[in-house]
Amino acid sequence: MKVLKVPAYTIAVFIVPCLLLYVCLVFVPILVSLYTGLLKWDGLTTSQFVGFGNFKNMFWHDPVFWPSVRRTLLYAVASMLEIPLCLGMAILLNRYLRRANTLVSIYFTPVILSVVIIGQLWKTIYNPTSMGGMLNGVLVSLGLESWTHNWLTEPNIAMYSLYLVSLWQYFGYHLLIQYTGVQNIPDELYEAARIDGADGFKADRYITLPLIIPIFKISIILAFIGSLQAFDLVMVMTGGGPAHATDVISTHMYNSSFLSFKYGYGSAIATFLVVVCLIFTGIINMIFNRLERKFE
Repeated sequence: MKVLKVPAYTIAVFIVPCLLLYVCLVFVPILVSLYTGLLKWDGLTTSQFVGFGNFKNMFWHDPVFWPSVRRTLLYAVASMLEIPLCLGMAILLNRYLRRANTLVSIYFTPVILSVVIIGQLWKTIYNPTSMGGMLNGVLVSLGLESWTHNWLTEPNIAMYSLYLVSLWQYFGYHLLIQYTGVQNIPDELYEAARIDGADGFKADRYITLPLIIPIFKISIILAFIGSLQAFDLVMVMTGGGPAHATDVISTHMYNSSFLSFKYGYGSAIATFLVVVCLIFTGIINMIFNRLERKFE
């Protein structure tokens, strides 16, 4: 504060309202959700305090819960697979292509589209050939009839179909983040490395990768934590079906709270999801902090 030459109360005037707003919008709902998770309540009639009964049912008696956790974690892991590819593409675009911003903007287009539009678009693509589905139509035209499937109604395939849509939707988002990070690395570092005989992949190994770690971490956290909360795309495309085959934690929470009228039980699932997000955010931060110290 002395360095900024600004009185402490002036800083408090700007910070305290934002801090209070953040607490009201983030921490208060979490605490309310934690409390309602201890109730047997349909959201309308009188509630009954059951302690950790909802959590016991969730962990030991709910046949849908653990499969939905497994799918959510796979969804989150799958969402990170494209980030190294985005980094490689960002490096190539920055090095070999002039005015690559236009190309990056084109890749970014799916991000600004409504999830409803994306869901309806891909449902049309995944339709059976008899309904004009483009994907099966292309496979048939290539003589690959045996590869055709009912992509959203076969329980063993439906979830993978959603993974693919999610990867397509956010590829441009992560490419933009990586490309911005690569662009911000000073050219002088590469010129000095070139004089010392380090060019191409060698320069990327010793300059690009260490300096891009903080940006890479942001991209990983956004992809992983965002996928843990995946809801809208699943609801638009499958609604969690067929037979719960695409249910993730958030859709199971929604169905329990608002379709089965188990609001207390749904709050218990929401509390579990918050804890999982906090744990994985801490783990990812710890891993990347170690990497940053290693390359310092």
